[in-house]
Amino acid sequence: MKKTSIILVVLFFSITIFAQNASKRIKEFNLENKVAIQGYDPVAYFTLKKAVKGKSSFTATYEGVTYNFSSQANKDLFLKNPSSYEPQYGGWCAYAMGENNEKVEINPETFKIIDGKLYLFYNAYFNNTLKSWNKNETNLKKKADANWKKIIN
Repeated sequence: MKKTSIILVVLFFSITIFAQNASKRIKEFNLENKVAIQGYDPVAYFTLKKAVKGKSSFTATYEGVTYNFSSQANKDLFLKNPSSYEPQYGGWCAYAMGENNEKVEINPETFKIIDGKLYLFYNAYFNNTLKSWNKNETNLKKKADANWKKIIN
C-alpha cells in the first residue's frame, strides 16, 4: 500500500509541475493563435536550411506549445527530440532579447542556426536585426540567454 501511495504522490507532483511549466510557456512564448513561429515548420530550418510554412494537418504540441510541420516526416523528427528544434527565447527576436530584454515579433524567414539551435529575428521597415546581431553575436547571445532565463523561470 505504501508503494502505491508514493507512486501516486510522485505522479501528482509531476503532473502539477508539467502543467505549471506548460502554462508559463504558453504565456511567455511568441504564439499566434496558439501556434509557434507563425505556423512555420521548426524542423525545416535544420533539414532544408530555409523557412517553410507548416500545415495545420501536421501538428504537435510540446509542453503546451503547438507547432505546425510541412510533412509527417518533419513532425516525426520533432517528436523524437522536440527541444532541439524549438526556437530560442520562445520564438521572440534574439537581437531584441539580448539588446533590450524585450519580446519583439519576428520575421520567420529571418533566422540563424548557431550551435544546433534556431534563432529568429525581426526584419521589417529597413531594420533587419540579424545584421545587428552578427556584429556583436557573442555578447548579445550571452545577454539574451540570461534575459530569457529570467523570463521563463
